[in-house]
Amino acid sequence: MAMCVEDRISSFLDPILCHILSFLPIKEAVRTSIISTKWRYLFASISTIKFDGYSMSGLTDRNIDSFKNFVDRLLKSPDQVSLDCFRLSHEICLWNDGDHDFDISGWICAALCRGVKEIDLQLGYLEDILPAVLFTCGSLVTLKLDAVGHKFKLYFRDSFFGDSIFSVINIQTPSLKRFILDFDLGGFGDLNYVVVINAPNLVYFQYSDVVAQGYTLSTMKSIEKAHISICGCDTIDSQTIATHLIQGICNVRSLRLTIDKVIFRTIRLPIFHNLIEFEFLGHGFNGRETWLVEFLHCVHNLKTLILNFSVVAGTQWKVLEVPFCLSFHLKKIEISRFNTYIIEIVLYFLDNAMILEKLIITMDNLTVTQKKKTRKQLL
Repeated sequence: MAMCVEDRISSFLDPILCHILSFLPIKEAVRTSIISTKWRYLFASISTIKFDGYSMSGLTDRNIDSFKNFVDRLLKSPDQVSLDCFRLSHEICLWNDGDHDFDISGWICAALCRGVKEIDLQLGYLEDILPAVLFTCGSLVTLKLDAVGHKFKLYFRDSFFGDSIFSVINIQTPSLKRFILDFDLGGFGDLNYVVVINAPNLVYFQYSDVVAQGYTLSTMKSIEKAHISICGCDTIDSQTIATHLIQGICNVRSLRLTIDKVIFRTIRLPIFHNLIEFEFLGHGFNGRETWLVEFLHCVHNLKTLILNFSVVAGTQWKVLEVPFCLSFHLKKIEISRFNTYIIEIVLYFLDNAMILEKLIITMDNLTVTQKKKTRKQLL
């Protein structure tokens, strides 16, 4: 005799079922509509909508328009619940050609109208206009824009600075807590733009680009962590402009900084009162590694230092003035990309880091002979 299994899940309230469905890929959430009449339209009320490679798999020229219409109905139908997360990956852009013409901008606006808290847009291969409301939406907590390697039409507002016309990337979102802008447009010299960010409650900030024409950042009093990766160009004063960017994040507690020799040769650094962890990835310094010590003079309370950059011969580390943080606060140092020229740096830290507890050195790039020679020099 067959046993009757009670369907306890279907007895849950609709908000609970929708919350469960939000953890599923959109394809799987839609498939639950065949379970019963109760489940038929539940997927339309999920609070997380992500279109990625998995959701796009199996699409053909025959059914792509049906997919587009489904997304339109899912996002734009009235009386929808608020959204926690909306994500578009680059796979969806591969189908956005003249034959299909997805309303990407309309989809983003629909998500914003539903009070979305997190937006993640991977915009490679996308040529579309991001709506201006994306940068002023009051509900956003996390905004991630990934546009590496492609020229796309971001919403710009033209402004006049002296005799030049610049476009402005204007982020005005007081509720924003996480902001990632991977915006490598350095290959397109015709784009003159400045970056304006007014996000006083930002906790996490990640920014990758060549140095823009200018930066205006509101004071980020709550910022905890920042990843900044910038390189200079010869057409502008990269040092002065980059200083404005760094000054905007001077309250940060953990900073990962990637720069090149064009930037910060004579930079006017702010004091980082709260910085306790610093990771430095520089390249092409050619004997200007002592900039690191100049930076350490501005971080009095640093506890952890992570270094990942190549060194050339010629720097006289022994004569450098010892930063305050080395004597009283620095407890951990990690050094990678080790070569024989970096021994002076190691000795400098060993001689002056008075309360150092841990020193980690990675020597993966050295031969066995070089490793043995290095050990002898350090002993």
